[in-house]
Amino acid sequence: ERLVESGGGLVQPGGSLRLSCAASGFNFNLYAMGWFRRAPGKASELVAAINSDDDRTYYTDSVKGRFTIARDNALNTLYLEMNNLKPEDTALYSCAKSQGPLFSLAPHSYGYWGQGTQVTVTS
Repeated sequence: ERLVESGGGLVQPGGSLRLSCAASGFNFNLYAMGWFRRAPGKASELVAAINSDDDRTYYTDSVKGRFTIARDNALNTLYLEMNNLKPEDTALYSCAKSQGPLFSLAPHSYGYWGQGTQVTVTS
């Protein structure tokens, strides 16, 4: 199994980024996926999640209306579109594979994680 994130970078407040997570080594279309982030000195946080068949999504309150999670099962790729970025969004963002087709809010239900891509929002 492999998850490789890309798309992070340095952006000014109000800017946008699109993160991608390329999955391989498993049947991507059978598993819910999530995006987590970890800021320095803080615990890892589930930012967004999506069911295997794209019929339901979750967002933590702080990103609702600004972030959009999506997946392309034909390309085995997970996305996170991030708009109106704020300094508090600065973190290492990682994608994670859930244990089944429905997402959970519990971090322990995600059994495999990528290495992450850094997002830094600063003026």
